[in-house]
Order: sequence, then structure tokens, then C-alpha cells
Amino acid sequence: MSQLMVSVSGMRGVVGEGLTPELVTAYAAAFGTYCHGGKIIVGRDSRTTGEMVRHAALAGLLAVGCDVMDLNIVPTPTIQLAVRNHGASGGIAFTASHNPAEWNALKFFSAEGLFLDEAQGAELLAIKDNWAVQYVRFDRIGHVTKAQQAIEEHISAVLNYPLFDIPAIRKRCFRVAVDAVGGAGSLLIPQLLAELGCEVVKLNCEVTGFFPHNPEPLPENLTDLCKLVKQERCDLGVAVDPDADRLALIDETGHPIGEENTLVLAASLVLRHQPGPVATNVSTTRALDDITGRAGVPLYRSKVGEIHVVKKMQEVKAVIGGEGNGGVIFPAINYARDSAVGTTMTLQSLVEAGTSLSNLMKVFPSYVISKRKVPRGDLQPDQLISALSEHFRVDQQDRTDGLKVIRPEGWFQMRPSNTEPILRIYAEGKDSAGAEALAQEAASALEAIVTKLQGAP
Repeated sequence: MSQLMVSVSGMRGVVGEGLTPELVTAYAAAFGTYCHGGKIIVGRDSRTTGEMVRHAALAGLLAVGCDVMDLNIVPTPTIQLAVRNHGASGGIAFTASHNPAEWNALKFFSAEGLFLDEAQGAELLAIKDNWAVQYVRFDRIGHVTKAQQAIEEHISAVLNYPLFDIPAIRKRCFRVAVDAVGGAGSLLIPQLLAELGCEVVKLNCEVTGFFPHNPEPLPENLTDLCKLVKQERCDLGVAVDPDADRLALIDETGHPIGEENTLVLAASLVLRHQPGPVATNVSTTRALDDITGRAGVPLYRSKVGEIHVVKKMQEVKAVIGGEGNGGVIFPAINYARDSAVGTTMTLQSLVEAGTSLSNLMKVFPSYVISKRKVPRGDLQPDQLISALSEHFRVDQQDRTDGLKVIRPEGWFQMRPSNTEPILRIYAEGKDSAGAEALAQEAASALEAIVTKLQGAP
């Protein structure tokens, strides 16, 4: 199974197996050439391999004449915001996001602070693969400067947006538990909450380079945070992944409300104040259809991946968008999945509702999503999806991204991951039993097809 993946999300791999210093330098030099040797902003998460990856990338960038602004350990959305704020030609985040600690990655951003799209990514790969890197003479080698205020600038951008009633939030004196999994969010979320007048109860907010649990902010990985919320009588719990672009919420009873509902909560708030189109991906909950239907605004869906959602948002002039993995994108502040924005929207929602998070969630449509992963081995994703489409040929299908089978009682989707050598299965039903039944149906069909294709001569 491949330990290196190149996709619309960038390039990521297991350090020492697929991801090597030579490869990092080559990609960075190609990106610097793609940016015509301009100013590049870089930052990283807290992984132990971060310094190695940073140095290897800096070598490539400087060698093609780029001047680099290094933000050190910061969240990915902080880097994206800084690219725009400082008029850079592009940016790179050294982070494998929710992947385990042995992984690292380069995420590339355009001058707009957006992930490269498929055409831009293809151009970057062509520069690397065709040996078209433009190295410079000794007297044009780039320079590195270090910036110290990127997180403060990020927090200011959030606090100064008029949607948020900061005095009212501060007056509530929320007690919030935070699990930042020892990642870059450790430097952003507790500071943001303190600025919002919250009493912060920290869990895994030390930047050590090691993750105390599986870093993906799913309910099964947040049991300690759930216990802490109850023990400390917190108003809510906040969990982020290592680069702090995804946000998961725990209500005051210690119950995870689900990553899907992070975006539902945020969209509901924005639509009350700024009605307009909403965009998300095809894997996100039906609750958004219900929310937008009530508000009388259209909902548009794209392929999975931040850049696909952002492109759709730009196309339809969406007032808010995001993904069901806890990624809230509010273009008025940051065209990026941003946990700082999502956290502040949650507090604003609680202030306006005047109630607890558990009570607030009762007003939203209730669905249950089941998520699974199935290894695809060495089989090509297109081969598997075609076989699955034939297997479910009598059902209503959506081929926007992989295969989505739509039924009255729910839906399930099978699609190749952009970040791991697997196929993801998402299934949504009106209750857990319904969601699990749909997920199991999809998994059984997929496993049978994988076995059949692997056994084929």
C-alpha cells in the first residue's frame, strides 16, 4: 500500500517511507518556481518531524529565489489568512492534518490563501516532473524572516467582525474545556477563548510533538474531553485536530454533538443575520438541506475537499459553507476551514439562544451519520466505483464524488480518500440503527467487490 499520496489536498506521506527530505525539497522548489520566486508564507503543526520538513522545504524555496516568512507553529487557517493579509505569492503548511504522528505533508496555497485546485496542482506537478525548476544564482538566493504575530492577527480578524457581540459573549463567562491534541490549536483556541472572557479548562494543550490519542476529532477519540466537561461543569467542550481546521463540539452533559452539526450550528447563525446561498460537499448531512429550506435559500453541493467547496462558494456567492468534518468556512473572515471562526460562532449562538448547547441542538433536525474506512489495496479507485455503480444500478445515484446512493430513508456514499489509501464510507439515517444498516450494506458490497477484483486473473 502506497505511503505517499499526491492529491488536490497536497502531498503527504509517512516520514522515512514515502515522504523523504529530498522529495520535500523537490516539491518546495517546484512550488517556488510556480510562484515565480515570490514571497512565500510557511508554518507547521507540532509534529516531531516538522523541523525536518521545514528545513527541507526552506532549502527548495530559497534555492529558487523565494523570500520566506516563517510563522513557526500555527494552525493551517492562520497561514491561509496570513497569505492574504501580507500579499504573498503563496503559502505552504507543513501538516498532515488528522493523520497519525508518523505522517507529514505539504499543503500548498495560492496567492488567494486557497488550496491549489486541480489545474493549479497539475501545473505544479508538471514543473516538478519535467525538471522545470528555475534555480537561481548565488546572489539571488532568497531570505527567511520570522513573524511572531500571526495568531494575534487571526484572533483580531475574528473578534472585529460585527456578527459577533463580543461584550455579550464576555458577559456570559463561559467555562470551556479544550482538547487541542497537543497540536497547533494549542496556541490559538485557548488564547481566543480567553479573549472572549471564557474560563478555559485545558486538556492536551501543550505543544509536545506527540499526540496523546488518535488526532482525528471523532467521538471515539474524545472520551477524556467528554469526561472533563462533566467533571468540571463546563458549558461546552471544544476539540480540534493537529492543524486546527476542524472543530468538534461537546455539550454540557459530556455528549458529542457530532462534527456534522458544527457546520449546521454555524450556518443557522449566519442565515439568521445574513441570508444567502450555502455550499457544502456531497458527504455532509441532510440537516443542511432542512436548515436552508427553512431559511428559503439554496444549498449547493460539491466534491469533497476544501478547495472544491470554496470554488462552489465563490461561484454561487455563498455566505457560509464548509464540510461535515467540522470544517466551517466563513468567507467574510477567512476562505478556509477555521476552528477559531467556528468556536466563536458557537458561543454567539449560545448567547442568542440564551440556553445550553444540548437544548439548542434540539431545535435542529436530527440525523445520524456512520463513517467507516475500507482499505482499497492496490486497486484503482475508479475501478471500484464503477463496479459499485453497477452493483447499485437500481438506486438513485449521485456521481459528483465517488458514488452516493440516495434513498428515502437515508443515503450512503463511497469515495476514495484524498488523504489516505482507503475508500471512505459515509451513511446517514434517521437514527443510529438506520445509519449503521446503510453503512454495513455499503461496506459489504465494497468488500465483496474488492475480494472479487483482487482474485481476478
